[in-house]
Amino acid sequence: MHSSRRAFLRTLGAGAALRFAASVPLSAVASSALFEPARHQAVERQILLNSNENAYGPPPKAVAALQAALGQANRYPFPRYGELAEEIAALHKVQPNQIVLGCGSTEILRMAAMALLDSGKQLIQPSPTFEAMQEYAQSVGAAVRSVPLDHQYAHDLGAMMAPAQERPSLIYICNPNNPTASLTPRKDLEVFISHLPASAHVLVDEAYHHFATQSAIYESFIDNPIADDRVIVCRTFSKVYGLAGLRLGYSVATPAISEKLRRYATQDNVNGAVLAAAVAALHDKQSLAAAVKRNADHRQEFFNQAMARMLKPIDSQTNFVMMNTQRPAEKVIGHFAQHNILIGRKFPPMDTHVRISLGKPNEMHEFWRVWDLLGGAGMKMNM
Repeated sequence: MHSSRRAFLRTLGAGAALRFAASVPLSAVASSALFEPARHQAVERQILLNSNENAYGPPPKAVAALQAALGQANRYPFPRYGELAEEIAALHKVQPNQIVLGCGSTEILRMAAMALLDSGKQLIQPSPTFEAMQEYAQSVGAAVRSVPLDHQYAHDLGAMMAPAQERPSLIYICNPNNPTASLTPRKDLEVFISHLPASAHVLVDEAYHHFATQSAIYESFIDNPIADDRVIVCRTFSKVYGLAGLRLGYSVATPAISEKLRRYATQDNVNGAVLAAAVAALHDKQSLAAAVKRNADHRQEFFNQAMARMLKPIDSQTNFVMMNTQRPAEKVIGHFAQHNILIGRKFPPMDTHVRISLGKPNEMHEFWRVWDLLGGAGMKMNM
């Protein structure tokens, strides 16, 4: 296993570290640092339905905590790290040393790649899915095996099992999945994990957990864990809590795996303002319930509008929807951009599908108005 980059650079000294950094080709830096195609520069008049953000922002108590925390912006927030870890641990009924905090859940993905992958191992992932895990795996020299989703847009676990038998693996399960907003049944995942070889670890990304309908099909691996020490689960404060711009995520795993991840955390990786906001958000259960219900209502309205236009989006368990436009996705994306609406990028191999984040009612009204300007298939029926 390779050593921590931070520890390695510390041994070099400042001058040598700078020379080392300068020697790394720019292409390598770009490959490991950029996880999505460049996004358009947003302007005030644009409607942003492209990044699965919470259009309503953080709950009021979190905003108040943010404002109060600004008075301590000159101080390092070390004491609050433990406080937040304890709050999250209490929420999930685990020990604080099982919690690892990250600068967004994307940093958790990076830690996992650094800790569990190298040039002799592989990442196994569905396709399409959230791209960051693949980029991090490639940055440490791991092979990447991408397995197409099945016909129901769930993880094809049978096809993912085969490469896991070949060599040590980290298996990435984004559930609900981004960009398809679809679920893989909990029971299927349990059977899959139970048959994996001892050399495999599983990272379950539950970024959209709060938006999923609780049922026999879906259940969190944090709220109802299984007895398998190889499973890591990550969550984010970016979605239901509306704190995407402040970057905070966390993982829950065994103390041993958590310590492995923690070795690769960026030093002082969580800022004081988001630590305060997160604690407040966790205590504001009323706002959380309201946000979940509001999203469910907006999602249902999207499906109502889609059905009125004879469209059939993929069943969504998130705060976004993916649907087949029956035309090249880049043309649809360009059409909306011309009308100052940004929607999700193209996701090969689903080249006629587009991903639309749910916005406020007035934003979605404008979305459908611009959709109807496309003409042809998908026009609203006269009712």
